[in-house]
Amino acid sequence: MKVAIAAASVALAASPGGYVASHQQADGGFAEPGGQSEPALTAWATLGLVASGQKPTGPTGEYLAGKPVSGAADLALRILALDALRRDTSAEVARLEALRRPDGRIGSLVNSTIWGVLALRGTDRPATASVRYLLRAQHRSGGWAWYPRGAPDSNDTAAAVQALRAGGVGPRSRPIRRALAYLRTLQRRSGGFALVPGRTSDAQSTAWAIQAFLAAGRQPGRPAFRYLAGLRRPDGSYRYSKRYAPTPVWVTAQVLPALARRPFPLR
Repeated sequence: MKVAIAAASVALAASPGGYVASHQQADGGFAEPGGQSEPALTAWATLGLVASGQKPTGPTGEYLAGKPVSGAADLALRILALDALRRDTSAEVARLEALRRPDGRIGSLVNSTIWGVLALRGTDRPATASVRYLLRAQHRSGGWAWYPRGAPDSNDTAAAVQALRAGGVGPRSRPIRRALAYLRTLQRRSGGFALVPGRTSDAQSTAWAIQAFLAAGRQPGRPAFRYLAGLRRPDGSYRYSKRYAPTPVWVTAQVLPALARRPFPLR
């Protein structure tokens, strides 16, 4: 009996969710191996665990709520994480809405507007003006960039697809179809997706692309999942790419929603 229990514990620890959960700290936050708790990493870990059907234990909500945020994108990310923990986010949402500009942009970036829309729609708040801003910010290629006049990338494009879908843009609409076509141009022979043209595929870009296709009601295809499977390590974590394996907690946390086939905002 003891052997069976020990084997089950090892199996749990070797799962991706188990790996992320094992890096929770006493203060409720999450840290990379050998590091200290970080608010952004804690939010990503929370979203990844909740997407995979788990919840952080301990004072994670208190840790997140007690930390200052430096901008609109970080505030939106914290709102999504706190909402996933079923905590009241009304004060944070009011702060986020106060950062919305007359043209619909939330904060100073396209990226912060994307995450602002996800946070607002995830908490059932209107975001019509910001959705219109994102539609105007789409590049001719079909992608979105981090900042105005920047070059598009797969991560921001995939997040924008999820934000537009949450904002009521139809899955077969021209903006969504163009965005998915752009993402396909960044899929490599490995099955994975790259951040930008000229780069090799990586775990996070692949996970984001998977979520975008799922948000649009499309199947991302088995090659993308096979690519991720090839990056999984024995301890349950995921490498960033075939060559590099930095920030394993962050990478694994962002892979978890794709493995669970759950786009943002989590519902």
